[in-house]
Amino acid sequence: MTAEYVLRSLLMLFLALLSANASNWLYLAKLSSVGSISDEETCERLRGLIQRQVQICKRSVEVMDAVRRGAQLAIDECQFQFRNRRWNCSTLETMPVFGKIVTQGTREAAFVYAISAASVAFAVTRACSSGELEKCGCDRNVHGVSPEGFQWSGCSDNIAYGVAFSQSFIDVRERSKGQSPSKALMNLHNNEAGRKAILSHMRVECKCHGVSGSCEVKTCWKAMPPFRKVGNVIKEKFDGATEVEQRKVGTTKVLVPRNSQFKPHTDEDLVYLEPSPDFCDHDPRTPGMLGTAGRQCNRTSKAIDGCELMCCGRGFQTEEVEVVDRCSCKFHWCCYVKCKQCRKMVEMHTCR
Repeated sequence: MTAEYVLRSLLMLFLALLSANASNWLYLAKLSSVGSISDEETCERLRGLIQRQVQICKRSVEVMDAVRRGAQLAIDECQFQFRNRRWNCSTLETMPVFGKIVTQGTREAAFVYAISAASVAFAVTRACSSGELEKCGCDRNVHGVSPEGFQWSGCSDNIAYGVAFSQSFIDVRERSKGQSPSKALMNLHNNEAGRKAILSHMRVECKCHGVSGSCEVKTCWKAMPPFRKVGNVIKEKFDGATEVEQRKVGTTKVLVPRNSQFKPHTDEDLVYLEPSPDFCDHDPRTPGMLGTAGRQCNRTSKAIDGCELMCCGRGFQTEEVEVVDRCSCKFHWCCYVKCKQCRKMVEMHTCR
């Protein structure tokens, strides 16, 4: 057995482990050079997909542009929700895009899985409602007259199709062989919790019809909440996530709270298996562990965005910088707002 053979074998094993990470599909957001995903051959060239996801891609090529938009939506929302935390969803140019943190059983991984599953359901449902896909359209199961007396009409969001596609595409890795049973249970639970953040907050939107805007007849349809609302809900679940462990109940493996004094989690809660690191220091051995040196902090805040907590006690430096803001804005008839540009000096604090 030659050294070259051993090296090649180790490399293949590393690549196999890398490709096995269930969140690698988020790398689709980085593939701006691919253009539209319009044929089966493109599916074979997409980095980050396991073989069963490639097969789904080939069967549902028209849906894949929506999946890619969902990947970008998940990254953007993660970065918004965690903008003031030590770990702020910074992405890498490699897989997984968030680094090693999503391969661990932490609360941050729980959030990433939940927001990712939700984003695909959301983006695919939106593509259905916009007429972008032949396989689905508006939800035709919502029709007739509601118990409240209004007429169901318009284009109700086909959330059932979006959720079903998210389940088949996102969950497929967790249902494959080779995954840690407890990690798979955790990820599947959080995937579903993310989708429920949409389902539980579907809303009814209505339009009135009648003379001079009277509401003699009202037609209504079901609509998804804005994705920012979905992100807010999942972030709240992150803040109250339950640490769990795997136990066998009869012949079934389940996740139960590690602390027996805690009440059992619900289907809408996030769960995690292990405590998070403190994210204070850059660790070159752990991709994605960038530390907080150079991060901006709030000198007057006592929360996690405050300089004391954000900088992990290392202190911070202050400098004056010039910022340009819009000011003296005036409304002009009709119909635009004109503003001046004002320059001012402000203090900026960054962690040492």
